[in-house]
Amino acid sequence: MIHLSWEMFLFVIAGGFLAAYVDSVVGGGGLIALPVLLATGLPPAVALGTNKLAGTMSSLTSTISFMRSGNIDIKAVKGLFLLSLLGAVSGTMVLRQIPSDFLRPMVVVMLILITVYTIFRKNWGDRSTFRQYSTKTALLMGGAAFGLGFYDGFFGPGTGSFLIFVFLMLGFDFVKAAGNAKVLNFGSNIASLATFMVLGSINYGIGIPMGIAMICGSLLGSRMAIRKGSAYVRPLFLTVCILLIGKQIWDLL
Repeated sequence: MIHLSWEMFLFVIAGGFLAAYVDSVVGGGGLIALPVLLATGLPPAVALGTNKLAGTMSSLTSTISFMRSGNIDIKAVKGLFLLSLLGAVSGTMVLRQIPSDFLRPMVVVMLILITVYTIFRKNWGDRSTFRQYSTKTALLMGGAAFGLGFYDGFFGPGTGSFLIFVFLMLGFDFVKAAGNAKVLNFGSNIASLATFMVLGSINYGIGIPMGIAMICGSLLGSRMAIRKGSAYVRPLFLTVCILLIGKQIWDLL
């Protein structure tokens, strides 16, 4: 049982708020939340589970915010939510049999390509051109939803960025791409959270207060994104991609 000092408790609350502020828009909140939780003395497995509890609370909040503002295309994502959830369940089950670190170099390369592509397409994602799925794009999106759900359950880093990139490729603007990505990310979070619950790898005494702070950060972050639009989301997306690249390279070295 870990008992936090008031100073450490406030550190967890502040860290959770900041992590959710970023994560609510473009993902990557784990870059902040996980080091904060590890600093409390939690074992790595419990820190991951506790982060997933707080992160799921945050993800639900930002999903509702984007939905209420009309920045989620319900028709585009309603069939993909279940595929993302099923993918995450499958990924988590496979993770128990096979270590996932071999994916790290590939993830670094993919994040670099996404970042470079986004930088050079300066007006990309400024406005939405998506109308409806063709049979081909529907099949591709179904595969992407399941595949990225699997990836989130199996490894995880960069899932939010990959989902946003896929929706941008379909023709959504940055804000709607972020909103749609949140729905699928929430589906994969539910599956991972359920697994951590079954394994008993969650500290609820830390996770619930951090989750409440994350709800507040998520509300503020998603409202900022909705109000300021693509001009705000695009640079935040690029910043998180660059930070994720740096983190994965650091872990490799």
